[in-house]
Amino acid sequence: MRTPPRLTPATQKRSLPLLCETDADLAAAYARAGAPPFWTRPPGFETLVRLITEQSVSLAAANAVFGRLEQACRPLAASNLGKMTDNQLRACGYSMQKAGYLRAIAAAIDDGFDLAALGRHDDDEARRRLVALRGIGPWTADNYLLFALRRADVFPEGDRALQVGTAEVKGLAVVPAPKDLLIIAEAWRPWRAVAARLIWHHYLSVRGRSE
Repeated sequence: MRTPPRLTPATQKRSLPLLCETDADLAAAYARAGAPPFWTRPPGFETLVRLITEQSVSLAAANAVFGRLEQACRPLAASNLGKMTDNQLRACGYSMQKAGYLRAIAAAIDDGFDLAALGRHDDDEARRRLVALRGIGPWTADNYLLFALRRADVFPEGDRALQVGTAEVKGLAVVPAPKDLLIIAEAWRPWRAVAARLIWHHYLSVRGRSE
């Protein structure tokens, strides 16, 4: 099995002019905000937990909850998290639903689910394996592939900031639904992940934020 290539700072830099040639709106966003940072996260259990923590909450709230979990679960590993009680997870700020998700992920890894092996699979197969786990939907899987596995053509169409940012960049009157966002993004293949990074960078820049 051939390991899929990973996006690097150099390939991101090379792909940006290609995207701008394809889409004048992206070119305008690039001219205004400049190149996006090369955002990454280390592959592994900790990143997966952080992404689950970030589901449906603000980044500031997620950072606070995750910080409490890091203090309560040292080191943050599947075997240790699996031993935490519901009360301990709730004290960190997790809902009962998310606590259940974290337990399910930890149990799956303890039972042999190989996160490291995902890097050897293509995008579709890696996503399929992730969403088969309780608590991991398309948004979490796509962001894991984009940031941790650094895939070049993954596009998390369910991300609200990406939807809003695309509407702003493209001058749309209505924020696109996920299915409509995918249609727009077809023109950005095979660099849809880089287009997403550029749009996120625009979204943060116009709001005076860096993350």
